[in-house]
Amino acid sequence: SRSASTTMEQFAASLPSWWRAASPAEQLDLTLAAGLMGSMVTAAFVLLAGIQAPYGRYSSASWGLLMNGKLAWVLQELPAFAIPVSFFVALQPSEQTSSLPNRLLLLALTSHYFNRTFIFPMRIRGGKPTPVTVFLMAIAFCIVNGWIQARALTMFNTYSAAWLTDPRFVFGLALFVVGMAINIQADTILMNLRKPGETGYKIPRGGLFDLVSGANFFGECIEWTGFALACWNFQATAFAVSVWCNIG
Repeated sequence: SRSASTTMEQFAASLPSWWRAASPAEQLDLTLAAGLMGSMVTAAFVLLAGIQAPYGRYSSASWGLLMNGKLAWVLQELPAFAIPVSFFVALQPSEQTSSLPNRLLLLALTSHYFNRTFIFPMRIRGGKPTPVTVFLMAIAFCIVNGWIQARALTMFNTYSAAWLTDPRFVFGLALFVVGMAINIQADTILMNLRKPGETGYKIPRGGLFDLVSGANFFGECIEWTGFALACWNFQATAFAVSVWCNIG
């Protein structure tokens, strides 16, 4: 109807200029990023209402079938590594994949998920099983987000050599490295928390655990905040907001 068409036109006109200037393919990804962020904001409010996230020491069969925790980690994180790598390889050579800033940002993204997919799960001692429902939500997030971030850096955003000295890129990438170091150090502390054969809950000490209760989560939040700053685009910003809402 004419009224519906007018409403849609008014909505389109209200969108930011950079959104309206994007190609239809990029607008699809921007919409996916906004949806991803919206779902994580909603989930954050649900968790604030007192519902415990059913993973880690709160893992529960009340959320359905359980699966091996290590296997869940590998499978759910793999798309966020494999999709960007696949786009980078498939789209060679291009303006985006030849850009050094683009390559460095892709390296940051894939280095995190290489650790999360292939190194971190192998370092876990024992580990509780993961509800299949939680695994499915996690892998869905990694597939969609991997797609969004990969296409932004290999198809839509081209950073010139001048971006290498831009304060947003320099500080953002430095922040990413610091956050990743905090995350890995905190994971190491948690993995060495108990001696072989010990059970029960223990309070972690050392590193940023002396300042915050979830140093591993804090480090990852810092990582993606830096990544968003270095990318300076909506896709990475939506990812950072999603991370803060989910584990911050």
